[in-house]
Amino acid sequence: MSPRPAKRGDATLASNRVRRTFAESAATLIAVFARELDAIERMARIMSATVAGGRTVFFCGNGGSAAEAQHLATELVGRFVRDRDALPAVALSADGSLITAVGNDYGFERVFARQIEALGRRGDLLVAMTTSGRSPNMLEAVRAARARGLAVIGMTGGGGAAFARRCDAAVVVPSRETARIQEVHLLVGHILCERAEDAARARSTKEAGPRRARRARKRRG
Repeated sequence: MSPRPAKRGDATLASNRVRRTFAESAATLIAVFARELDAIERMARIMSATVAGGRTVFFCGNGGSAAEAQHLATELVGRFVRDRDALPAVALSADGSLITAVGNDYGFERVFARQIEALGRRGDLLVAMTTSGRSPNMLEAVRAARARGLAVIGMTGGGGAAFARRCDAAVVVPSRETARIQEVHLLVGHILCERAEDAARARSTKEAGPRRARRARKRRG
């Protein structure tokens, strides 16, 4: 049996839903731009300083935020826009064997904290993404990062003000819709990656000068 042709009313309803989704997303982005620009700038400075210091950036989140954590870590290890040296970044959601082992032995709330305790060092950075701001494993990750001397930047939604206060800098998306929140988080993450890439290139340029001088002295010698 062939599918029923779409009626004009069905097409109009679908089109209205598309328009509504775009309008909601655009309104959320505009609200974040109006309210959170200073916070995003602070986050970018912290990430740039971490990269310039040769330290590691850890990303974590649950569900869609876990996927975004892997996305953003990949942008740093690979490249975002420009060719440059690889940057040390780890998505704490990526190792299924580790997550299931820690979850089984210590509880799911420890799956990120345990990795921070194993890998995190003073001067590193944790980027914690939670749409609700209430996920126990995210709160434990922040506690572990603090105990290890890591800086913490966060991304959360309209109910996550308390979580944001636990961070050195955080963006709070004024929405309760998970999809809208995650859309903004990805945009903010891309901004952070771009700034990190700029910091990495500046660091490489600064280090290249002494290397060239040493090579010149060797040739003369």
